[in-house]
Amino acid sequence: MTHTPWQKTPFTNKYLSLQPQTAARILFVIFMLMGILVRIWQFGIVPGDIHQDEAFAGYEAYSLLHYGMDSAGYRFPVYLTVWGSGQSALNAYLMIPFIALFGPEIWAIRLPQVIVACLTLWVTYLTVRRLTNETAALCALFLLAISPWHIAMSRWGLDANFAPGFLMFGFYFFLRGLDNSRYLLLSGLMYGLSLYCYATIWPIVPLIIVLEFGYGLIAKKIRIDRWLLLSACILALLALPLMLFLLINMGLMEEIRLPFLSVPKLVQMRASEISLEGIPGKLTRLWHIIKVQSDGIPANGTEEYGIYHMGTLSFFMLGLFYCVKTTLEHWFRKEFAIEFVLLVQAGAGFVQGALIYTNIHRSNMLFIPMIMIAAIGMYYLCSLINLRYLALLAAFYLVLFISFTHYYFTDYKDLMDYYFCRGLKDAVAEATSYEGPIYYSMGQEHSRILFLSREPVTEFIETVEYYNYPSPYLVAKSFGRFCTEFDAAAPDPNATYLLSQDTDLSAFEQQGFILHTYGYYTVAHHPENSSMQ
Repeated sequence: MTHTPWQKTPFTNKYLSLQPQTAARILFVIFMLMGILVRIWQFGIVPGDIHQDEAFAGYEAYSLLHYGMDSAGYRFPVYLTVWGSGQSALNAYLMIPFIALFGPEIWAIRLPQVIVACLTLWVTYLTVRRLTNETAALCALFLLAISPWHIAMSRWGLDANFAPGFLMFGFYFFLRGLDNSRYLLLSGLMYGLSLYCYATIWPIVPLIIVLEFGYGLIAKKIRIDRWLLLSACILALLALPLMLFLLINMGLMEEIRLPFLSVPKLVQMRASEISLEGIPGKLTRLWHIIKVQSDGIPANGTEEYGIYHMGTLSFFMLGLFYCVKTTLEHWFRKEFAIEFVLLVQAGAGFVQGALIYTNIHRSNMLFIPMIMIAAIGMYYLCSLINLRYLALLAAFYLVLFISFTHYYFTDYKDLMDYYFCRGLKDAVAEATSYEGPIYYSMGQEHSRILFLSREPVTEFIETVEYYNYPSPYLVAKSFGRFCTEFDAAAPDPNATYLLSQDTDLSAFEQQGFILHTYGYYTVAHHPENSSMQ
């Protein structure tokens, strides 16, 4: 692809020739290795043990693999019914091969996320290189590789965190399709799969596709041929089950149960999460998150280091100015403006922010386009002055990156130990080794217990009772031999107890229970009930 906007800009020509190809390759390898290493170091341990949403996805993957159904009895659903209001399904399906190979281990169910995240580093570099040039692409790779948000989201398996990667894959193959229409097949496939990453992007993906493909057709960069038509067919086939899902949950048709596919009806759908109401307040909330780089939710990122490090927002504003200016210049000259499709990606993120009350993981589709535009802004500024200043900026960001890495694996790890229930895995392992009923404290979420205990899904379906059915956020009262209702002042010696740290243990000690503490949890069992399963 020819990148006329950059090649025709005078401030780039005298510097690009000074960038040796060998040096660029070395920097690419260094940035990629740096990004991969910080994402896989102590992988599966930090954060630890497990988040309730990734636990439910892992349990659904385990159940689909071994029983052919999810926790609601649906065979291979297009959308999971977990919690009553559901969860996107691609995360769970990507976990299945790794559970088949390695068993239902925490690190195994996190492998799809870290693989997609590392591939996203590479694809972001390739994308910016096609949009601009090698130097700006290296800037984008570097900024994403050290991004605190992207590092943190790479290391655990939340369904929504797949959306940025698959949207980037779709965008990259769209750019490739401008030169070779065969790549539009992959673009349609990736955009279609992104719909199974997170429900809040459902109205946004069609907007991206209409603007990108429509502009490509108008500018005669895309022609209507068999590859475009096949791409549309792939996208339509992937979107169809979710369209049926919406019709079913709007009460317009009955749910679909087939031996190889299910389109389920949720206990309660959270349709109100996407609306045209309160747009000014929603945009104000989004801007606040972008500006302070935090949403106040520790699991979504670090308040101290933010989403993309200090200073990056200024480069984003500069890059945005450059992309808008260049787009307008090319429109007036009736030339193809490749920067426009990058603006579409970023603009779509802001449209999403206007439709939902957002936080970091809900708005994550915005941050990679912002980082790409920031990289362009960084390159633009240094090209106006001296490209050697890029080395000074890299040194500044490296200091921030080293500081963040130390914080992430020390203080932030300790903070996440609480939110990810450190010690619960070992506590469940001991508790399930004894016969008889198991009582567990509220707040551990039944999804964690299900995954860590490997509860047979058939038994769960037959025995589960909820406190609050129907509800979009179901809380299990009991299932199988697990129950949350017990009297800590009068423990049953025939039962095993899985207790949180705020439980009064005096009655257990007085009655001779053996207590073993794992992180934030204590297992209490009586010597009379010491027989192992």
